[in-house]
Amino acid sequence: MGFGCNSCGVTGCRIIDSPRERLIAILTNNLVPCNGRFPFLITIATIFIAGTIGGIGSSIISTIAVMGIIILGIMMTLVISKILSKTILKGMLSSFVLELPPYRKPQFLKVLVRSIFDRTIFILGRAIAVAAPAGLVIWLFANIGIQGQSLLTIIANFLDPLANLMGLDGYILTAFILGIPANEIVLPIILMCYMQGTSLVNMEDTFAIGEILRQNGWTILTAINVMLFTIFHFPCATTLLTIKKETGSWKWTAISFLIPTVSGIVLCMLTTLVYNVFVI
Repeated sequence: MGFGCNSCGVTGCRIIDSPRERLIAILTNNLVPCNGRFPFLITIATIFIAGTIGGIGSSIISTIAVMGIIILGIMMTLVISKILSKTILKGMLSSFVLELPPYRKPQFLKVLVRSIFDRTIFILGRAIAVAAPAGLVIWLFANIGIQGQSLLTIIANFLDPLANLMGLDGYILTAFILGIPANEIVLPIILMCYMQGTSLVNMEDTFAIGEILRQNGWTILTAINVMLFTIFHFPCATTLLTIKKETGSWKWTAISFLIPTVSGIVLCMLTTLVYNVFVI
C-alpha cells in the first residue's frame, strides 16, 4: 500500500496483530516510494541516465535504474526491519495464523462508505491541513529577503556544506525540507530556486527541466544522489501525522523521521566518496 501512499500504508498496518511487528512495519513503510516520488524519479532518470546513454536502449536503462532504486529501498526495508527486531524492538516473534471467517455476501455500500470516510477523506483532510500553511511558508521564504538575499537562498547557503558532502547542493536539500508537506513539490521548489522565482514552477517539458538543472551544475552523480535521497528521506507531513495517530507516540514518529533520513545521508555520502575516488 505504501507504493500508492505511505500514509495509507501506515494505516494499513492495523491488520498486523502483533504490536511489535506492526510498529516495525510502520517505521519502515516510508522506504518504498509513493506516487508522489515516482514522477520525480522517472524525470531524473530520463534526463540524466537515458539522456547520457542515448540510443535505442536508453529508455530501458533508465527504467532499470528506477527499478534498481526501488529494489534497494525494499532491501533496506528488510535490513532495517531485521535491525529493529534485534535492537529497540527485540522480542518474541509472533506466529502467523490465518483464520478463514464464514463467507458472507459483500455489502458494497457499506464497504464504499467506510472506505471513503475512514480512509480517503481522513487522509485528504490531513493533507489539506498540512499543505495550506506550508504553501504560505514557501511563498514567504521566497519573497522575504535580508540584505538582498531571500530567506530561501540564506537557508540554502547554510545547508551547502552538508549538501556538498552528499553530492548535492544547498537548494536541493532546501527543496526536500520545504517539500515535507508533499513530495510532489520538491522538483518545482528546486526549479523555483534556480530560476530565482517567487512562486512554485511547474514545467512539463523534460528537455527544458534538464537544461535548467545542467546549467546549475547537475551531473550524473547529482542525479544518482537525488534519486537515492528521494527514496531515503523523511516521510511527508501527512505520513508523520498518521504515524503519530497510529502509534500514539512522538518518540516513534521521530524515529520514523530519522531512520530513512540518516540512511539517505549516509548512502549519498558513500556514493559521492566512491565516485570521487574511482571515477574522477
